[in-house]
Amino acid sequence: MNNTLNKFRIVAVLAAGALALTGCSTAASSDRADTSAGEPAATTITASDMWVKAVDGGMTAAFGMLENPTDQDITVLSASTSVSDMSELHETLENDAGDMVMREIDGGFVIPAGGTLMLEPGANHIMLMGVSAPILAGDNVTITLTLDNDSTVEFSAPAKDYSGANENYEGGDMDMGMVE
Repeated sequence: MNNTLNKFRIVAVLAAGALALTGCSTAASSDRADTSAGEPAATTITASDMWVKAVDGGMTAAFGMLENPTDQDITVLSASTSVSDMSELHETLENDAGDMVMREIDGGFVIPAGGTLMLEPGANHIMLMGVSAPILAGDNVTITLTLDNDSTVEFSAPAKDYSGANENYEGGDMDMGMVE
């Protein structure tokens, strides 16, 4: 009977230990999954190597890489920041006259499932318009992206001096200070 009681105690201790470890691992994994703006990592995108062109005022843009680790396409619908009055998602293309122009992209940026989207001078970028105070090299600019799955992603982008990118905005003669 003593031998049976000892086996029962060992099994009970092992079961309690396994239960305790399971509870710990569940809490740790849910902490890791809770990333950008309170959304689980499995339903959102990540931003890396982000940067903003330093400017005295007016307009600038944000660049970097957006990655979608999910198994479904995710669309970036809009962007916002406190350093500008207005933000738009832009593409750059050649117009009928052969000039490189930028324009707001219809429908937003689609980031394919398991893929990436590069935001680069002379290509897709986040345009920040109505910048009233200088953004100096080394300053950090916080930008919030709104996604089609009702989540938001916030990232910080350091400002860099950059002399390239001088496109024109389609529909106007305004120099955006933005193309190569």
